[in-house]
Amino acid sequence: MNEVAHKIAESLLQIKAIKLQPQNPFTWASGWKSPIYCDNRVSLSHPAIRTYIRQKLSEVVQEEFGSVEMISGVATAGIPQGVLVAQDLGLPFSYIRSANKDHGRQNLIEGEVLGGQRVVVVEDLISTGKSSLKAVEALREAGSNVVGLVSIFTYGFAEAKKNFEKAKCQVISLCDFDTLIEVAAEFNYIHKEDLDMLRTWKLDPANWGQEKEEG
Repeated sequence: MNEVAHKIAESLLQIKAIKLQPQNPFTWASGWKSPIYCDNRVSLSHPAIRTYIRQKLSEVVQEEFGSVEMISGVATAGIPQGVLVAQDLGLPFSYIRSANKDHGRQNLIEGEVLGGQRVVVVEDLISTGKSSLKAVEALREAGSNVVGLVSIFTYGFAEAKKNFEKAKCQVISLCDFDTLIEVAAEFNYIHKEDLDMLRTWKLDPANWGQEKEEG
């Protein structure tokens, strides 16, 4: 198991940024029933964990994407993480709104974006990847050369993989769902017998809740 992924999983579980409730599922905004809820913004309130995440995101940007000219965060949770990385690397920063501002210049992208800049996008969490790729598309339309995206956590859905491949956008996450549930079982956040059910949810999250209710 990747040491970084293991440490981040353990930290996020410890501070309850990620909660697992296999027997009492959450309902996401999309309507999906889910045994997991992730809010990585909680990590911002814990300096040691925040620092570790910032350091590892910065390392990935440098090691995987080479010469980068701007860091861009995805609203809202990717903004503080992106600012931390940009500050760490001494790079300009911008962020992408979820929708155009409804007044003034009606910006979708905030900050100075120059044509041809090599940009890495910072996101906190990847589910289907659609909101992240909307930000990538906005930057590309503005003339940026988006070389990739980094995130703290990914659910590892097959749909997300297809979406990123279609958009020709490399994505790297520090921690993933498979690592998380193994660590959760190791430290008794869940029962080991819950692992199979959690893996089943990941295979078809959109329908998992419906099947559960019908059963």
